[in-house]
Amino acid sequence: MPGVRLQLHRSGDWQADTALDDSAAALLDVLGPIATAERIVVAQLGQSLDGRIATRTGHSQYINGPVALAHLHRLRALVDAVLVGAGTACADLPQLTVRNVTGPNPVPVIVDPRARVDAVGPLFEEGSGPHRVLQLIADDAAPSPAPAHVERVRLPLDRGRFSPASILDALAERGLQRLLVEGGADTVSGFMHADALDRIHLLIAPLIIGSGRNGLDLPAIDRLDEARRPRIRTFRLEDELLVDVILREPALD
Repeated sequence: MPGVRLQLHRSGDWQADTALDDSAAALLDVLGPIATAERIVVAQLGQSLDGRIATRTGHSQYINGPVALAHLHRLRALVDAVLVGAGTACADLPQLTVRNVTGPNPVPVIVDPRARVDAVGPLFEEGSGPHRVLQLIADDAAPSPAPAHVERVRLPLDRGRFSPASILDALAERGLQRLLVEGGADTVSGFMHADALDRIHLLIAPLIIGSGRNGLDLPAIDRLDEARRPRIRTFRLEDELLVDVILREPALD
């Protein structure tokens, strides 16, 4: 927005010295709370209208379109680190870089208690991949050798998993305070169940799958008064819908 004087507030609100078009204003509305936060944990899920992220066979390419992918890359550009589980790292061989928009690359973090992610793929390629990768492994894991830019971080297990709190502490010790939990569904659900998320961005495509993998899988409840009813904001992304689920209001102190 050349020539526009823009002020962002800690609350995520913004002010401009001239009128902005609707698309620019919507971008500021949805991304402002993330851009201004000193510490935040935000997750994203791309899903169908009926809450599915893949078919029963695991096929998910592609539920969401280019506009949702661009939004994901904007989120990556605004955080210090982007986190995926071992299943996602093995199945997708992701790059976890910012490519569709302009911005810095976050530090990739792989949650891999048993060190089952082989040191292959874009994240482990020296020179062409990220300059720094964190691989979170259990104290007794025996990982294969990895390039020098991959830091193995050993964490204690809690019933076979890492607690989100221990993950966030390890990242904070390394100066990584703003985290995007990108996938997969088990990882996002684990952070949600532990009340470790501040926001979730649900990117909903105009698609009905009817069966398959749910985006969130949380412990069963018996009564609706046990369900969470968070505040939400909605934004149109061409023919898709972005739901900004606010699980914790930002601290303004």
